[in-house]
Amino acid sequence: MTTSPRGQQSSNPAEPPPGCPAHASGTGSDVRFADAVRLYGPEVEADFDAVEARLRHTHGPVAPVRLAGDVGAWLLLGYQENLQAMRNSTLFSRDPRNWNVELAPDSPLAPLTAWAPLPNLTDGPEHARLRGAVTHALETFDRQGVRRYAVRCAHQQIDTFAEVGKADLVSQYTEQLPLRVVARLLGLDEQHVPQLITSVRDMLTGSTTAVHSNALISGLLNDLFTLKRRAPGHDITSSLIRYKTDPARPGSELTEDQLRDEVREHLRLLLTVAHAPTASLLASTLRMTLTDARFRGRLAGGQMSMPHAVEQTLWDQPPFPRLVGRWVKADTVLGRYDLRKGDLVVHAIGAANTDPAIRPADGEPVHNNSSHLTFSAGEHVCPGQELGRAIVETGVDTLLERLPDYRLSVGQETVLEHQALMSRVLESLPVEFTPVARHFPHEQEVVRRPQPAPVVPQHTPAPPPDEPQQPTRRRSLLGRR
Repeated sequence: MTTSPRGQQSSNPAEPPPGCPAHASGTGSDVRFADAVRLYGPEVEADFDAVEARLRHTHGPVAPVRLAGDVGAWLLLGYQENLQAMRNSTLFSRDPRNWNVELAPDSPLAPLTAWAPLPNLTDGPEHARLRGAVTHALETFDRQGVRRYAVRCAHQQIDTFAEVGKADLVSQYTEQLPLRVVARLLGLDEQHVPQLITSVRDMLTGSTTAVHSNALISGLLNDLFTLKRRAPGHDITSSLIRYKTDPARPGSELTEDQLRDEVREHLRLLLTVAHAPTASLLASTLRMTLTDARFRGRLAGGQMSMPHAVEQTLWDQPPFPRLVGRWVKADTVLGRYDLRKGDLVVHAIGAANTDPAIRPADGEPVHNNSSHLTFSAGEHVCPGQELGRAIVETGVDTLLERLPDYRLSVGQETVLEHQALMSRVLESLPVEFTPVARHFPHEQEVVRRPQPAPVVPQHTPAPPPDEPQQPTRRRSLLGRR
């Protein structure tokens, strides 16, 4: 049931409910959104694709819509229109402080549009400074280094159900693997991973315990910062600290508290991005291998490589089907509409990727083309896209190797997907297979060369020493920036 912020169900879908944020901000009286379709509620969430198809037919590549609380926004459905907004950072800003709307504190849009000193919410020199730290930290590991972590974690996770002969690949695999890999890359100890997975998932659902989970994550990341500040290692956290304290770089004059807070929020962002989109992409790719005979046949027959299989999924089922968003910095025209300074635009990534203007009408695969907008474009293109690709490709590859006969244990029609404004989630993916032996015979399967023990805060367990950095030249994980 869709309710107003005061809990009263709106009886007329064409009018904002009493007390909603739109009334408070003045957007409720904006005639441009008077007849706009609501992009929320159970009917819309039941079939976002159908709603977006109707909007494209009625309005073309840009459509006026109303988000939760009947806040007006522009939904970009066309590929070229999305690309234009993504590439033109002078006219379209990622900084929500440019918005002409003041939300009520309890608005469901507040968590999606709250400003923070992060690379995805800043522009200009500040964006360059913050993004530079992230890209530098991700380059700590080349693609092969990430894959080694991912293979180890994938085998470890598969071992939890390999001998049983059945599993739910969503709850037991796709929602576990990305966070396991990223936690290790950040330098966290294995013993922290179960709590971390539970807390990140809970924080993103907005449950009644989300605030507590957020506090647990903050405490864990603060402890990790303290540990790596005293005893740096070969990990993303140490790389962030080194980058931000380099006297030759802008921002190195940060106080210790400012340094801790920036590093912590960078790490929180990496964890969040690792969980939601990567888990969704992994689940969607596995579903394709289970439900699309042509997809699995091309993959098994060598007509399509694993990277190409993931690319096809990125075109057809992007993890973020919609992205909030960008804010207009000066009056402009897009599509057939006049956009005003301070307006919010929402990127319909899924609709843009399937825009008839750029997709083959015959349904031919586009797996050898990476020009989709799933990872955005322009200066805000996702810096962690190669990390996500490496985790997903390795996750699917390892599962196919370990369980070559895995198959759905239910009918395809019972495999349900739920979409919200900014998420695509498979509820479950139950499979059965011939039971196989564990890959690692013991829980502590990784044996590493002994190294000096780091200095550890009293309340934080010591993580195991990391493998020494190899002297060979690394190829950048990011490929390009």
